[in-house]
Amino acid sequence: MSKKKILIVDDQREFVLLVNKGLRSRGYEVMAAYDPVQGYRMAIEKQPDLLLLDIQMPAGGGGSLFDNMQGNVLTAAIPVIFVTAIDEPELKKAALESGAAGYMTKPVDLDELVQLIEQAGD
Repeated sequence: MSKKKILIVDDQREFVLLVNKGLRSRGYEVMAAYDPVQGYRMAIEKQPDLLLLDIQMPAGGGGSLFDNMQGNVLTAAIPVIFVTAIDEPELKKAALESGAAGYMTKPVDLDELVQLIEQAGD
């Protein structure tokens, strides 16, 4: 089985670099976008196997990107795991009920993140 191609969409560059390095060391192909607009364009063009998406970002935020992806035939099937600093059970519940493949709060544990990535889309 080949490792998944993952797109990280997050405006916190340090977080992106840290997760990128950790996932690459485990054999994943990783791409990054630093805002929802760039993330949406990359999701359409690159067709990643999975998206790691921050909720709070400028230019609409991760929630609107998720909604746009759900409504586009080219991106609707891409699993999305929300990775956010917002630790609110109601938000997590709403995200999962709306079709997210997972929800994790920052700071992330790389082992837990990999476990979630492997479960997503199976």
